[in-house]
Amino acid sequence: MDNIEIIAMTLTGLALVLGTWRMLQGPTTPDRVVAADTLTVIITVVLVWVADKLERSLYLDIALVYAALAFVGVVTIARMIETPLHKSETEKNSEVS
Repeated sequence: MDNIEIIAMTLTGLALVLGTWRMLQGPTTPDRVVAADTLTVIITVVLVWVADKLERSLYLDIALVYAALAFVGVVTIARMIETPLHKSETEKNSEVS
């Protein structure tokens, strides 16, 4: 393994730790969603790196499916955050009239 690969994997590990910390601590829900999205990107990169090192294309397929599912999940969570669960009384009254 080259020195550049060691440095890259060390920084990737650090990014995983910091992203996990932000996802668990994050002061707001959008911060947690962004951290979760960042973690999915990092995990996808790690899967691609493993596929390259092991010379197995199966891991590339797994990375592709994981990235697609992660994208759909993050978009779903973002839409749930964007729309309120319960409408206020003024919104309900304005729809009726």
